[in-house]
Amino acid sequence: MIEVLAKLGRGPVFLAGEMLECVITFTNPLSASSTSASSEMLAWASAQIHCQFHASENRVALPPSDGSKHDVQAENETVFVPNRGERGQCILSTPPKILFCDLRLDPGESKSYSYCETLPVDGPPSFRGQSVKYVYKLTIGCQRVNSPIKLLRVPFRVLVLHGLKDYQCPQDEAVAPSNPFLEEEEGLKKDSRLADLATELLMVATSRRSLHLYNISNTRGKVGTFCIFKTVYKIGEDVIGTFNFSEGDIPCLQFSVSLQTEESIQEEFQRRRGQPISFTVHARHQESCLHTAQSSFSLPIPLSSTPGFTTNIVSLKWRLHFEFVTSGESAGTCLVRGSQSEAVTWTGVEQMEVDTFSWDLPIKVLPTNPILASYVSQFSSSNSITI
Repeated sequence: MIEVLAKLGRGPVFLAGEMLECVITFTNPLSASSTSASSEMLAWASAQIHCQFHASENRVALPPSDGSKHDVQAENETVFVPNRGERGQCILSTPPKILFCDLRLDPGESKSYSYCETLPVDGPPSFRGQSVKYVYKLTIGCQRVNSPIKLLRVPFRVLVLHGLKDYQCPQDEAVAPSNPFLEEEEGLKKDSRLADLATELLMVATSRRSLHLYNISNTRGKVGTFCIFKTVYKIGEDVIGTFNFSEGDIPCLQFSVSLQTEESIQEEFQRRRGQPISFTVHARHQESCLHTAQSSFSLPIPLSSTPGFTTNIVSLKWRLHFEFVTSGESAGTCLVRGSQSEAVTWTGVEQMEVDTFSWDLPIKVLPTNPILASYVSQFSSSNSITI
């Protein structure tokens, strides 16, 4: 029996273009004092990253694939097929890397191997939608002598920041602080620069503030104004907006704001013509606002959500969806009971004519620092099997 443990060094969330590093440890758990202890042999072990694509048959019409080729290979026990036995299509994979051949482990002995690979920048982000899914996994395949192949899969999340691969890192690093007593590998140094560059680009893109004012009105007149200071955010931020109803001609009774994503399938892949768009609500604020001059809301963008992106099959966009309930009568909607000499009691009306209307404001949502997103990731940094 051999235990195989795979552990991601920095966490389960990465930016496309970053270096993924995983330490794979093979252990013979039998103690040396055991009478039944014996050495174990592994013929080989290999590792590979792949992205698996899943599509809803009711919503997406995909062209026929050549997946039968993989089924034939999977029957051969000596062939390493990372996505063997998984549903969907493998749309992206890195070249497989051999970790070792002919490994012998004595009782209580363990050996570790480091797997490093740069995540492709031209792949889609990790996404679990209503119509499609993009799932990334690191698969370690290993085989005992005269035994079938065993696969250990470590799922992880990939964030894609568009434009990062086109940005050139500065070549002159003479002004950069350095420590002559520490030797840093060139790959790790480049990976660190990439993460710092992404953080800088995100900060520049999401820190620009300018006043955006919108008039809220229906067919009967002006209801109020809406103010927001930016329309570009990164996941983990709060979307903050304010309302001013003091200058409105039509009284607003109630409003609601929803933070939504719209998932649309490209026309050539739609199962039926005019297929409706799928909407997902991530946060919502609702408030009664009769006789309210000003109000505000704050909607958090979940760190676990997917930033906006577009592939040849699906498009994901973010928006704020507003719904307003306005009165069809005058603002004086209160009744007074009792005479002037007695106590005055104010009560609301039992019935009122109302109008409702909605409005959508597109916003842009970008990724964030992958280390920050790792804190709320549903994936574990390690996984193990016993063979």
